[in-house]
Parts: sequence; structure tokens; C-alpha cells
Amino acid sequence: MTGASTEVEPTFCGVVALIGEPNAGKSTLLNRMVGAKVSIVTHKVQTTRARIRGIAIEGAAQLIFVDTPGLFRPRRRLDRAMVKAAWGGAADADVTVLLVEAHRGLTEGVRVILETLGGQLSPKARVALAINKIDRVPAEKLLALSAAMNEARAFEATFMISAERGHGVDHLKAWLARQVPPGPWLYPEDQIADLPLRLIAAEMTREKLTLRLHQELPYELTVETEGWEERKDGSVRIDQVIYVARDGHKGITLGPKGETIKAIGKAAREEIRAFLGHEVHLFLTVKVRPNWLDEAERFTEIGLDFRDGDA
Repeated sequence: MTGASTEVEPTFCGVVALIGEPNAGKSTLLNRMVGAKVSIVTHKVQTTRARIRGIAIEGAAQLIFVDTPGLFRPRRRLDRAMVKAAWGGAADADVTVLLVEAHRGLTEGVRVILETLGGQLSPKARVALAINKIDRVPAEKLLALSAAMNEARAFEATFMISAERGHGVDHLKAWLARQVPPGPWLYPEDQIADLPLRLIAAEMTREKLTLRLHQELPYELTVETEGWEERKDGSVRIDQVIYVARDGHKGITLGPKGETIKAIGKAAREEIRAFLGHEVHLFLTVKVRPNWLDEAERFTEIGLDFRDGDA
């Protein structure tokens, strides 16, 4: 009589970097892959700053997604640090997915990314192409874009997707699961991100600020979680500071009689509460720090290296 087999099924684990121009849909794709909102999504470009890792399970594979900042021509220290983080995320990955917007096609920015890929990634780097927002263009244009992109670089695979609607995403996810190397999972099965909750909460508030103030304010604001107190009744008190660069920005953020900041706080509180699964008491303070874009501490707080911003 033989005993039951104790053979353990092999597992796979790897890092997948999502790169592309700003607003190409990387954050939307990451959230779709993970099945929950772990990355800021707005119509404003360059909103992703930290290399947010979302974690997804596909069969026996654990996929660790790096949602890099959009690749663009940097001007300020913050811009340079964001671009350095993006290429760093791709260089460290087992597989890289380049996202291109179907309706914009092979833009000058995409050409620059393609030219830079060779210098930033090793010759053995595995790069797939995902043409996103396919519902915006007819099929013949998609085929023409795919041909042009693969002529510019030989991709391992090409996928036609709509990150927002979910079309083609499962096919891409299944393919990625087959590409990552064998190895133990690095995170518990129920964990969907490796960012501290304090930073996730700050990102959620920053998203609400960006959505509400996209016309009035540029990118010169950031949010930091200064206090996090878990109470006996299961609720959490969260104290956050919104740093702006000018006095005028403080007035815009607060709004007439504080109505703007109240609306932003309400929207952020509801989203953080839904994410955490319990009651949240959110308190927002707006402070003016004219030089926050040149402070190393601010960069560390949002997951970037201050030195990467050196010219």
C-alpha cells in the first residue's frame, strides 16, 4: 500500500515592468491585472511617481507588476527622477511590456522609447508590445500599427487590448505567467501591493486632488501621510499633509469657504475606506513649501531617489 503523493506543484514568480508614454494606460492595466485599485488613474499625464508594485496570481505564477512613471523628456529634478525610476523598473524586470495607444500610433515619443530600449535593457531582455485602447480605431489601422512597431523592434509577442474595458487583458496575463521563471512566491496570496498603506492612502488623496484641480494646478503638489492611528473600534485616523509650492495654490486647494478641500477629503476618505475595508477618519492640512520639489525628504516619501534627479 502506497501513501498519498507529497509532490508539490512547481510555482513561478517574476517581475513585469509596464512602460510607455504618459497616459498610455499603464495604471489602468495594472489595476485590471491585479483586480483592485493600487495605482493612481487620472486623465492628467505624468501622475504616477513611485514604482508601484501590484501583485497578481495567474495559475501557479505570481506576477509582480511595476507601474513605472511615463517616459517623457524630463525638465525638472522630479521629472528626471521619475524617468530614471521608469527605466530602472524595466531593467530589473523579467519581462517588459511596452504600451502604445492605438489611436496615437507610432509617435515621436514612442520612437524615442524604442531607440532607448537597446541602451537601457540588456540584449536578452524580453519585451512584449501591447497596443491599448483598441476600441478607438478600426482593425486595419491596428494591423498597420502592429506591423510598423514590429518592424521598428522585434517584439516577443504583440497583444491588442483595452485596459479600461478588459478586452485581451486575460490573454496577456496568461502569456506573462508562462514567461516568468520558476521559483517561490515572494508575497502572500492575498497581498495585492507591496507599498505601505500610508503611501497608498496618500496616492489615493493625490488622485482626488489631481482630478479636482487639474485645470487650476500643475504638478506642484504632493501628499504625505503624517499620522496613522488604528483605534479600538477598528477604525483608522489618518492625518495627511498636502504640500503646495505657492500661497495661491493653497487658496485654490482649499476653495471658497473650504468647500474644495472638503469635497476632496470626502472622496479620498470613501476610496481609502473601500480599500481598507473599515471606517476611516481622514484629516487634511494644506501647507506651502516653495522648494518641496528640491527636498530629498519629499522624494523619499513618494518612493523616488533624490539623486536620480541630478542633471
